[in-house]
Amino acid sequence: MKIGEIAKKTNLTESTLRYYEKKGLIRVERDKNGIRNYKENDIEWIKFIRRLKETGMLIKDIRYYSDLRYKGETTMPERLKILQAHRNYVLEQQIKWTDYLQNLDYKIEFYRKEIDNIK
Repeated sequence: MKIGEIAKKTNLTESTLRYYEKKGLIRVERDKNGIRNYKENDIEWIKFIRRLKETGMLIKDIRYYSDLRYKGETTMPERLKILQAHRNYVLEQQIKWTDYLQNLDYKIEFYRKEIDNIK
């Protein structure tokens, strides 16, 4: 499938897909005319890259993970370690954001009470 089709199926722009390719996150076969030819299994891989990125994994780390993935099954133990470490990072961020949210809720409640006292 061509880049426009994969863009629709992954909800990413064509320029983002080109960027992913340029950064080495995805490897796309090309036909004899140099046109990208995405495979069906590229869809889930691209969506996974997006999730990693959205959860804070750095591009260089995604690239390393991607390189391992393309090397095959023998790299699965190392990929597992990467994902476990990233999971810990996400949990730490979740705890931090929960604390921030609680602080905001406290401030909002403070202001509500103060405003009610002024009336």
